[in-house]
Amino acid sequence: MYSPPTKRTAFSSIILILGVFFIAINLRAPVTGIAPVLEEIIASFSLSPSQAGMLTTLPLIAFALASPLANLLAKKLGLEVALFIALILIGAGLASRPITSVPLLYLGTAVIGVGIAIGNVLLPSLIKRDFPHKIAVMTSAYVLAMAIFGGAYSAIVLPLSEWHNLGWQLALASYGLFTLLSITLWLPQLKYHTMPVKELTPPPAQANVWKQSLAWQITLLLGLNSFFTYIMVAWLPSILIEGGVSPVKAGAMQGAFQAASAIPGIVLIPLLARLKDQRVLTSSLALIGALCSFGLLFMPELALFWSITLGFCSGACFILGLSFVSLRTHNSRQAASLSAMAQCIGYLIAATGPMLAGALHAYFNSWASTLWLCAIASLGCALFGYLGGRNITLKEGA
Repeated sequence: MYSPPTKRTAFSSIILILGVFFIAINLRAPVTGIAPVLEEIIASFSLSPSQAGMLTTLPLIAFALASPLANLLAKKLGLEVALFIALILIGAGLASRPITSVPLLYLGTAVIGVGIAIGNVLLPSLIKRDFPHKIAVMTSAYVLAMAIFGGAYSAIVLPLSEWHNLGWQLALASYGLFTLLSITLWLPQLKYHTMPVKELTPPPAQANVWKQSLAWQITLLLGLNSFFTYIMVAWLPSILIEGGVSPVKAGAMQGAFQAASAIPGIVLIPLLARLKDQRVLTSSLALIGALCSFGLLFMPELALFWSITLGFCSGACFILGLSFVSLRTHNSRQAASLSAMAQCIGYLIAATGPMLAGALHAYFNSWASTLWLCAIASLGCALFGYLGGRNITLKEGA
């Protein structure tokens, strides 16, 4: 029941790999593509900055709330069908974009978030089951695909909206063509109804994990990192425009920010095996991230450098935080408990970022306070990254 469904032919394996790849490209771009056209959305619906920030916050809330339900869905229907449902939800949310309605704009965004949450939780389980000897390669490949397509879409969505006056609604909905292709490529997998691998299915809640300081240090590292990352995902183009960058270039720089977040996956994986602990590495990267926030504030003429470097540091801290979930635990059940805790609390922390940043901008009529907030969050990452990077583990009974 928990092993690959059948012995696959070379052709069916290629179709599966393509299916995994195309699911992955739907797990970031439909959310992050909003930021470059956010000013147009605000103008179209007369939204306040806080209301606009909710467009990025809603998916994060969905990540936190829907993630625990993903495995229940997979247990009931099977991994293949559950991932198909994830694609359908993402496609439905994108299809709602052309309809001029504020409630539907928010509802469609939330539906996309639920679909992405299901994909985020279940895709690693499928990879572990069907590619047990190539987990690192497949995981790095699909994370890289997420970042590249997310970055590329952010770079082109504004020019696309201006092309023949297409408009931001159709520009955002156009990503649904990739989702439709992904659904088509995944159809051959629907004949299977296999369950998630046992060791990646979260065990019953283990209260002891929540009572350990090390677990909270790792959770806060991931939460604060996601907090400032999603502020940048939502508002970086607006911050850059205020600093004198053209809207088209600002969208391209936001794309560069996202693409740069994938590079650490290539660099850090071989490096981690050689380090006794990760204290200095994690805290140094987080401190550089804080420096980049100040750079955007005080030296906006170097915005491209700051954006790329900040994206690299954000991606690196995220990968390090995820690695701590495995490195600081004794077994897969304990790791699953810590992962569930970090994902739930971390995304709830992250969800406050875009709305808070929008509210600060509305109050001060400047993005300076938001950049200070991002810098402070990065300093928090440095502190909790130093503590979580120690070569210690959770108590074994947790």
